[in-house]
Amino acid sequence: MQKIDKRFLITKSEATDKKYINDKLNDFNKSCVPFLQDDVIFLDYVIKDGDTVVAGINCLMYCWEIAAFVDILFVEESYRNQGLGSILLNKVEHEAKQQGATLIHLDTFDFQAKDFYLKHGYEIFGILDNCPPGHKKYYLKKGLKD
Repeated sequence: MQKIDKRFLITKSEATDKKYINDKLNDFNKSCVPFLQDDVIFLDYVIKDGDTVVAGINCLMYCWEIAAFVDILFVEESYRNQGLGSILLNKVEHEAKQQGATLIHLDTFDFQAKDFYLKHGYEIFGILDNCPPGHKKYYLKKGLKD
């Protein structure tokens, strides 16, 4: 807790504070551009070898049914280069497109999968240099056309 001046105090957020801030921003966003969907649509999948998860993707569509965001795509090291990442990425791209998305985007580091995404038709639209130190973070997008 830190006093800023006579009126203001800065404190750690609690769960109710976080919800309040999130709701207020959503209310403002809705006043500018009406939401086209009530809830976030999750497009999350895993690939299993027997009972063991060997790859997975977490993707979501948000607010305006125009964009999907790939939050996480991971393939266990011993299962890489077998097309599992491509299967997952193609699945969420197809489903997002079926839901009306016209754009999919994500971010990745230079030591992760930038070339994989470029191979799948994504284009870089932003780069953070030295994030983390000595590396780059890339922001990529792909149009989902008919």
